[in-house]
Amino acid sequence: MPLNPRCLPPHRCRAGCGCGMSRRDFLRLTALAGASVLPLLRSGEALAQTLRGDNVPVRIGYLPITDAAPLLLAHAQGLFAAQGLQAKRPRLFRSWAQLVEAFISGQVNVIHLLSPATLWVRYGTRFPAKIVAWNHINGSALTVRPDIASVEALGGQSVAIPFWYSIHNVLLQQILRRHGLKAVSRPREEKPGPREVNLLVQPPSEMVSALASGAIAGFCVAEPFNALAERNGIGRIVRFSGDVWNAHACCVTLLAEQDLVQRPEWARRVTKALVAAQAWGRMHRLEAARALSAEHPERYTPHAAATLEAVFDPQAMAAYETRGVIVHRDWHLTRIDFQPYPFPSYTEALVRLLRETRLEGETAFLQALDPSFVARDLVDDRFVREAIAELGGPALFGLSPDFSRHEEVAP
Repeated sequence: MPLNPRCLPPHRCRAGCGCGMSRRDFLRLTALAGASVLPLLRSGEALAQTLRGDNVPVRIGYLPITDAAPLLLAHAQGLFAAQGLQAKRPRLFRSWAQLVEAFISGQVNVIHLLSPATLWVRYGTRFPAKIVAWNHINGSALTVRPDIASVEALGGQSVAIPFWYSIHNVLLQQILRRHGLKAVSRPREEKPGPREVNLLVQPPSEMVSALASGAIAGFCVAEPFNALAERNGIGRIVRFSGDVWNAHACCVTLLAEQDLVQRPEWARRVTKALVAAQAWGRMHRLEAARALSAEHPERYTPHAAATLEAVFDPQAMAAYETRGVIVHRDWHLTRIDFQPYPFPSYTEALVRLLRETRLEGETAFLQALDPSFVARDLVDDRFVREAIAELGGPALFGLSPDFSRHEEVAP
């Protein structure tokens, strides 16, 4: 299956399927932590004044990765309409910078965002937003060139990640440390040492072609780019993210706090639609893959159905167990699964792990955060609990009755 030729140049994706973070995008987002966020905030507040009540249209912003699945499936299956909501066609963005700017300015009101990036949005830029649900669990991997025999062989090489504040960066650095390697961030022309791995922030749409050209030795990113690399013989998966942090969140659903306060019934209905979409996706995995594909009439993403099916197929993990890719077989790993409840234990562990992760940009706010406070303050789980109960209870998603769990991080 050939790559999309529009995505081959390793500098910029113009096809609308880019979903990572270029250096320019990173600088744009970093600037939001300063005074430049104020015009966007004022714009969003002005728009909010004109949109009152619970009849506000659902305006979804998303990037074309599997993490957007609940938002897109809820639209495709008419689940917002079933909740009495008017939903505009989801709006595809090319970068995290564009998505966050559109959210802050009120152009979109429901987005998915990398779970570590939500801390940066709420506490770094001080924009009042809240997590209302997880989008899916696992769904990412570390993929390397076929000639890379082991993780240790990444020493002296460059590996791409989609953003500094991403679960991919957090878990990749856990893996590297486990194998005696140190993550560094250096100019492309400066070769890392033999026990160092240079981390590059790169849009996922550029990662597959960069791997094929030899510009990078690997990448850690969300699906379906790992599946795409394998299907094209360009790379091979050496570790799944869910085999490092058991049943972790990648992206989460974010709403503006003013929507939770001013129109709680609207926020409740939005959350119910998203939880229903996840329940449907669990029971119709291959249908969900096709609904997200380029072959679907809505063309939510540019990805082939066959590529997405490789991610959603519950039988696909058996081959990786045979190859010895899976380390924690007792975790009963799924490549991707749906589970909307935002565990406080996960949020607390994420804060702690981010503090030991190499990050670029302003990070001082992290040191001042109390993990237990963040778990209470960043997340609003009222509506997701209610939605899960109405659909049949925690067992529907394989959860404990009291919504508790122990975090397992073992690189």
